[in-house]
Amino acid sequence: MEPIGVLHPGAMGAAIGRELVAAGRAVYWVTAGRGANTRRRAEAAGLRPVATLDELASSCPVILSVCPPAASSSVAAAVAATGFDGRFVDANAIAPSRARAIAGTLPTVDGGIVGPPPGGPGRTVLYLSGADAGTIAALFDGTAVEARVLGGEVGQASALKLAFSAYNKITFALAAQSYALADAHGVRTELEALAGAKLPDTPLAEPASLSGVGARAWRWAPEMREIAAAATEIGLPPGVAEGAAALFARWAAFRDDPDVPLERLLDELR
Repeated sequence: MEPIGVLHPGAMGAAIGRELVAAGRAVYWVTAGRGANTRRRAEAAGLRPVATLDELASSCPVILSVCPPAASSSVAAAVAATGFDGRFVDANAIAPSRARAIAGTLPTVDGGIVGPPPGGPGRTVLYLSGADAGTIAALFDGTAVEARVLGGEVGQASALKLAFSAYNKITFALAAQSYALADAHGVRTELEALAGAKLPDTPLAEPASLSGVGARAWRWAPEMREIAAAATEIGLPPGVAEGAAALFARWAAFRDDPDVPLERLLDELR
């Protein structure tokens, strides 16, 4: 089985790498410039270290990029600079135009991950588009990552990912704004009761879910900007996504802290 490189093993990348390793594949990562937390994740996932990106590019015919959206272009540019001529899988939440721009510099398969890091069947779906999407999908046979091939066009997987995220994640921004407004006027408890009765199973009815969003907001803010860019590309007004980006940006200080009290989050919005 051909080896696979993962850039860079954050929570999602390490979990996907772990699934590939469990399926019998050799998965590598680059140690240069990475911190202790990344090393711990990579080691726990069974990933094999290499010292430099050049070494990874020369030994892995497939490189999977799983990084924050703002870093996607620079990661792709660094890979292109090595002369890599294998298959580059950009699995980041980026606008279709950015995916196509990356494909202009590398032989790219466009990817969009929906769901949390894999931990069991049905949790994580990887949508793929581009000429070699089927070949990449086959790499995930026997893993908990469900790889689904879309049409042949680079940009389709990114568009689907952003279309889903626009609804799924902006609902949390709307709930946070609603609770901040209600809290400022002393009716937060009443809002929660009203939402529970009228809008059950939504973020508005479950304000405790906002604490988890606070920990991820540093990643969600740039994703909202990608959604705004994708909307602008096709003539849609970008304001809703831009507003969500501004809201999530106010929670950037709570990066990876899942225990932030709701009161603190609401205070930070104001």
